[in-house]
Amino acid sequence: MVRVKRGKIAHKRRKAVLKHTKGFRWGRKSKYKAAKEALLHAWKYAYRDRRTKKRDFRRLWQTQINAACRQHGLSYSKFIHGLKQKKIELDRKILAQLAREKPKIFAKIIETVKK
Repeated sequence: MVRVKRGKIAHKRRKAVLKHTKGFRWGRKSKYKAAKEALLHAWKYAYRDRRTKKRDFRRLWQTQINAACRQHGLSYSKFIHGLKQKKIELDRKILAQLAREKPKIFAKIIETVKK
């Protein structure tokens, strides 16, 4: 009976795992068992945090818009409600950017909402 030698495939698989762990600390970059475990966690956190990042940025934009609105004597919730009533469809990312970089334009938007 002819035997099957699996050394090449196993070596290739281990090499691929170690390639992904380049830059990890301590033995997790060179020891296969530790590297595999580290990769499982790393990929889990990466997947989770790609979604968390969206939440975090939205919260940041809301805070920036709120700070800019309060300088003009308006709360965040009233500002957003006013935008919806006036049918101004600007997302929070753009509003926060305007509040930071072009405060005059943002002030005009607030005046429009206040009317």
